[in-house]
Amino acid sequence: MRAGRALGALLPVLLLATGCGIRATDVVAAGEPARVEVAPVGRLGTLLYFVSSSTSTRLLPVIRQIDPAGAKGDPLGRDPLGRDPLVGAPATLALLFRGPTGQERAAGLRSELPALRVNAGVELSAQGVRVTLDVPVIGFSEAARQQLICTAARARTADRTEAVTITGTDGTIGPARCSV
Repeated sequence: MRAGRALGALLPVLLLATGCGIRATDVVAAGEPARVEVAPVGRLGTLLYFVSSSTSTRLLPVIRQIDPAGAKGDPLGRDPLGRDPLVGAPATLALLFRGPTGQERAAGLRSELPALRVNAGVELSAQGVRVTLDVPVIGFSEAARQQLICTAARARTADRTEAVTITGTDGTIGPARCSV
């Protein structure tokens, strides 16, 4: 009886010691690590935030590719010499108000912002990013506000935790931080 109990107590230890029949193997070569091309070499991009169609408030970042031609009407606001001063933030907000492209809509993205042509001013101050728009902003939904806040913070500082204050023709939103 004692031998049976002793064997019963040792059996789990023996099973653990043998590794439950799993044998050791050498490293298996599986090839190179995965690579993802976020922005093709030689192309410029800007980060916009759109709302996922699957929820009413979930924001997703989208890299919008920009043609680096530097021609008049350049979406990033560069001058005719192709210089890229810090005027890219207002142009990024103008792109945001134009809404998602056909491909982005097909991928399930939408905008809570009205499709408007806007003029935007963007400054960096000790209090954070200050955005001035020539449209009313008080009536924007929370998702629309977050689209603006997240896009403006990333466009001006590359830090979406920066406080953003948005002033429109009807009042001011914020300061607030990106919730994504």
